[in-house]
Amino acid sequence: AMAIMKDLYRPLYLIETPFVVTDIASAEMIKYASNVFLATKVSFINEIANMCERVGADVQVVAKAMGLDHRIGSKFLHAGPGFGGSCFPKDIAALIQVGKQIGYEMEIARAAARVNARQRLLMVEKIRETLGELKGKTVALLGLSFKPNTNDLREAPALTIAERLLAEGCVVRVYDPAALEEGTKILPGLLPCADAYDAAQGAEALILVTEWNQFRNLNFERVKAALRRPVFIDLRNVYEPDRMAALGFRYVSVGRPERGPREKD
Repeated sequence: AMAIMKDLYRPLYLIETPFVVTDIASAEMIKYASNVFLATKVSFINEIANMCERVGADVQVVAKAMGLDHRIGSKFLHAGPGFGGSCFPKDIAALIQVGKQIGYEMEIARAAARVNARQRLLMVEKIRETLGELKGKTVALLGLSFKPNTNDLREAPALTIAERLLAEGCVVRVYDPAALEEGTKILPGLLPCADAYDAAQGAEALILVTEWNQFRNLNFERVKAALRRPVFIDLRNVYEPDRMAALGFRYVSVGRPERGPREKD
């Protein structure tokens, strides 16, 4: 079996990709441990981001400095609304369940899952703090899939956020390049839009949830003209706060100080 697998993976073997040959139990633990560790890293930086907001620090500077330490590394240190998809949530749940079966509580894995669930709700709270009473407000949501370049909506933070906004009486205009049709089937209350600018039309704020490339270079004159008020809530920290403030936006992000003018209701 080992020879067959090495033959199948020969293209990788030729470029000296390391192979680990081990028993079944260890192989399964490698998969679970790797994904749960990465998920924990995401939850950790999100907790740090939440603290940064309260003490006036900038989570991007903190994460960059942390990443320079080779023991930590820079990957998966991007603050935001939490992780989704099929792998991280499933593998956390699986590792916790295996722990239960053998009489061992996976405390760190449980904490990572709890922090991730809370992070989505904190994003809704951030929107509420920015806009005030949400009932009757119109917001524009950019992105539904759990990450860019996929239509995968499994455990997508955007769906949780959108569902809460709808429950609080918001009108939610939404655009996603790939997951729009499926997303509006899951949440029929969402109003599908043709593009980001259509979504912004008449909205109180533009909320970036999934960092699709086309959302990284928006025409802000068009955005500002479409919005009722120039409010941009960036849950992926795509844009630079000072630049957004200079463009006249009230700019709110994750783990970084708010920038730009505030308007009175």
